[in-house]
Amino acid sequence: MSTSSPVSLRRFLIGFALVALLVAGAVSYLASSSPDGLDAATTRGCETVETDTGETLVGDCIAQNASAHPLSDSPLADYTVGGRSHLTGVAGVIGATATFVVAGGLFWLLARVRRNRTSP
Repeated sequence: MSTSSPVSLRRFLIGFALVALLVAGAVSYLASSSPDGLDAATTRGCETVETDTGETLVGDCIAQNASAHPLSDSPLADYTVGGRSHLTGVAGVIGATATFVVAGGLFWLLARVRRNRTSP
């Protein structure tokens, strides 16, 4: 088993981050705005009707008993920034960056704990 040098690991991580940010920020605009398979399957048998209070499902389907998620009003809900659908890529970059920061912090913490356990 070979070990990689810190330089090549650093290059890999930087390259990985750049590709992930490119996908999150640019390619996300090519994603379909149509409902995904789960949404389509749960609304099968129902029709969406516009009412004074918003949209209502009429018919017999699984989604009739569904309720809004508690975080549905959060700043990055529905892959947007503040509900503005033209900022899908920005939401993707923010999400990818947050994931990198949390994962990096956890890996750093685990490495530090491991070093402290093995050092005399």
